[in-house]
Amino acid sequence: MASTQPMPPAAPTQSSAGALHRTPLQRALRAFAGSRLAMLGLIALAAIVALAIAAPWIAPQNPYDLMQLDIMDGQLPPGSTAATGMTYWLGTDEQGRDMLSAILYGLRISLLVGFVSAIAAAAIGTTLGLVAAYSGGRTDNAIMRIVDLQLSFPTILVALMILAFLGKGVGNVILALVIVEWAVYARTARASALVQRRKEYVEAALSYGSSGLRVLFRHLLPNCLPPLMVIATVQVARAIALEATLSFLGLGVPVTEPSLGLLIANGYQFMLSGKFWISFYPGIALLVTVVAINLIGDRLRDVLNPRNAD
Repeated sequence: MASTQPMPPAAPTQSSAGALHRTPLQRALRAFAGSRLAMLGLIALAAIVALAIAAPWIAPQNPYDLMQLDIMDGQLPPGSTAATGMTYWLGTDEQGRDMLSAILYGLRISLLVGFVSAIAAAAIGTTLGLVAAYSGGRTDNAIMRIVDLQLSFPTILVALMILAFLGKGVGNVILALVIVEWAVYARTARASALVQRRKEYVEAALSYGSSGLRVLFRHLLPNCLPPLMVIATVQVARAIALEATLSFLGLGVPVTEPSLGLLIANGYQFMLSGKFWISFYPGIALLVTVVAINLIGDRLRDVLNPRNAD
């Protein structure tokens, strides 16, 4: 009977060897780029942000400069040409504002509110969550009871109450959204930090005399970032949608600084008369923005999930 010899282990291929030498960031970027929907969302969001930033230079008119408006051009359908020779590709609203220009300017306010409120809420909530996990005891109980109380109320109801007290304004909307969003970050940061707090590298850092702030932001925070990044991405889209809802209800931004939500609200009363474009096109812009951000967030959730790590 012929003896069988064990086969020698196969030499690693060039692609597998390259994969072994990739950093975690490189693997995450490669995994993110592997999703066509995520890349489509990223491209769409980049285009939207670029259009919003460039609005003062590329918009056909400044829709909030009264000197450029003509009430005689009010409620013109898409594709109409005014007496001045200007073509309104998306039509005009009741004040004669070019809807394309109004959408480009409205994107600036919606994106500003979404990103600033999400970043501020993330900073506050993450810090409090890390402090709660690190300190424990009464500090932890006090912070988490406030978090539980905050999360027990409907988000839109709390935001409406705050704005009813503070009044309209971009700054007030951002403040209201920060107040209703920070608790989600605090709970997530605390849960992630509690896991890391019991690990040996944290105990070693404490034994070497590292300060509490250094342990919090040098050791705990980097290991808590993946879930927080996913939440932050989703919260940006949520903040934009919430701002649009608040503006639609008349408690958001003022008419002098309209966002997409206020543009939708302005055209709602004309829907039944057939002038759909006043609300329809801002609604499409809002939908594309929110969907693009959510596509990015969904892919980040899969990429940064430790269970899916190589």
